[in-house]
Amino acid sequence: MAAPNSTTFSHLSFVLVGIPGLEPWHPWISIPFALMYTAAVLGNCGLLLLIATQRRLHEPMFIFLSMLAVADVLLSTCTVPNTLAIFWFGPKAISFSACLTQVFFVHFASVVESGVLLAMGFDRYVAVCDPLKYTTVLTNEKIGKIATAIVIRSFCVIVPVVFLLKRLPFCASNVIPHSYCEHMGVARLACADITPNIWYGLAVPLLTIILDVVFIAVSYVLIHRAVFKLPTKDAQRKTLATCGSHVCIILLFYTPAFFSVLTHRFGQNIPRHIHILLANLYMLIPPVLNPVVYGVKTKQLREQVSCVLSRKGKWR
Repeated sequence: MAAPNSTTFSHLSFVLVGIPGLEPWHPWISIPFALMYTAAVLGNCGLLLLIATQRRLHEPMFIFLSMLAVADVLLSTCTVPNTLAIFWFGPKAISFSACLTQVFFVHFASVVESGVLLAMGFDRYVAVCDPLKYTTVLTNEKIGKIATAIVIRSFCVIVPVVFLLKRLPFCASNVIPHSYCEHMGVARLACADITPNIWYGLAVPLLTIILDVVFIAVSYVLIHRAVFKLPTKDAQRKTLATCGSHVCIILLFYTPAFFSVLTHRFGQNIPRHIHILLANLYMLIPPVLNPVVYGVKTKQLREQVSCVLSRKGKWR
């Protein structure tokens, strides 16, 4: 559907087609996607419930972990249900306003998650390098300010993307060769100069995600310096173990993100369906594995889960 204006036509809706080239496989691809999405929602919601109900987990590290769980649920929920609908029922029409809303939340959730990982890096830095001041530095008030800053930063960085897309006329194809709306995928359908979109699309990861990675790396350099000053190997090992979960989460989030960005920018010889499949997996892999990693590697969480399960066993 298109609506005329003074000089051209601008589409009022777009059509999402899923993963071009893999249409016959959509029903089969939907099975692992549905299972992973269910696991992501249940795992992160269970983690949130556990942290909220267990007073022993009301510590800075677990408060940041609950923020990460919220970001994970938002990141997967704003894309995967729509993707599954396309896999099950075929190409799906989406209004321009709904497409812009999805663009906003996809990128907003990604920047929020990166900010939370940076905050968790700061948490580990204080815990290792200045443990005596841990409770005074990371008070509930300061954690609230950090969370507010993360949300405000993400909102201010991503809102211009919506206006950059809204200004464009769309008079050619209205078919988006993807399973969800994302900034450059929509911008490339415009029949106008998209140079501002390209430059801003490069600036956002540089000023947020890459900058966050640099600060996280600095925090871990300082952490390692502090760890190697400890008197015994056992003390060093135990201290590094407290950072193990966070390091795993960092790798789970940033590795597929950078791989997806690099293949998108420089992998012109890689088939389009590989690009889109990677982009979809990026929305699922961190949300699915984050609760598992923290559940397996964090002693306090394992103890609280065992405690809750033992209580239920007694009630029966």
